[in-house]
Amino acid sequence: MPSNTKLSRMLDAGANLTVDGALATELEAHGCDLDDPLWSAKVLLEQPQLVKRVHRDYFRAGAAVAITASYQATPQGFARRGIGEEEALELVALSVRLADEARSEHLAENPGAGPLLIAGSVGPYGAYLADGSEYRGDYFLSRNEFMEFHRPRIAALVDAGADILACETLPSLPEAEALTALMEEFDVEGWLSFTLRDGGHISDGTPLARVAKLARAQPSVVAIGVNCVPLELVSPALGALGEATDTPLIAYPNSGEIYDAVTKKWRPAASGDTSGGAGNEQPASLAEGVALWRELGARLLGGCCRTTPEDIAAVAGLTGNP
Repeated sequence: MPSNTKLSRMLDAGANLTVDGALATELEAHGCDLDDPLWSAKVLLEQPQLVKRVHRDYFRAGAAVAITASYQATPQGFARRGIGEEEALELVALSVRLADEARSEHLAENPGAGPLLIAGSVGPYGAYLADGSEYRGDYFLSRNEFMEFHRPRIAALVDAGADILACETLPSLPEAEALTALMEEFDVEGWLSFTLRDGGHISDGTPLARVAKLARAQPSVVAIGVNCVPLELVSPALGALGEATDTPLIAYPNSGEIYDAVTKKWRPAASGDTSGGAGNEQPASLAEGVALWRELGARLLGGCCRTTPEDIAAVAGLTGNP
């Protein structure tokens, strides 16, 4: 059992937590140009205080969990910019410190707002490739290769004081298995959240029922679910997961659009397959889905790409965020 059990203790006590919303697209709304393989990690280099400002905006909106700007921050990615591993890992640690500073400043002004958690973002190998493959799952590494890729960043996040790990936008069962092994290695809690092929399968085609076994087998995995998926897929995915595990569920979908890695643009989602379990209703907005997703077992709810502090404020109001 991990030594830091803040999240599991909160969930065991019955808390329903609001996770923050989009970081990268919110940074773009503040004028950042993220047309870069480093994506939001680029801002850690150029405008770190803006990252803290966005974290504070989400805390003000009622988020109880801030996800760090380390999704695409890896030594391998920074090496493409001529940045050595030591400096790269310092930038990963900076992502935690910025979120922690935002938390401290928010709590100084709002003493009753806590407890607030910092989730260290661990994006998939596909995010490093920067070709959209985190939505396809069409890359293949051995378990050891996945672990070697993710280990330095996870070490930096844990050493910098992240409360939990957000292993997110995962398209691949083997990669998720490697990350659960690293959670155990570093004695840290976290969640696993996946991208989807349809309402019953993650992006590499693995059934969600099989993915749910990871949570049942590993105490460090305190929540499992989906992120950066269209609104219409959340209910069937939660239904499929809920039938296979009693682990708390998490969902933070995007605004309903699909990112094209070639054009670097967002486009409306086509009507997709929503098969895969109970609850096939399709809410028209993030806030509209909250009550339904809570009924399906989601204990942590937030937003991903193209969602805003205003969206998270609506979620926080509906979830009864502490």
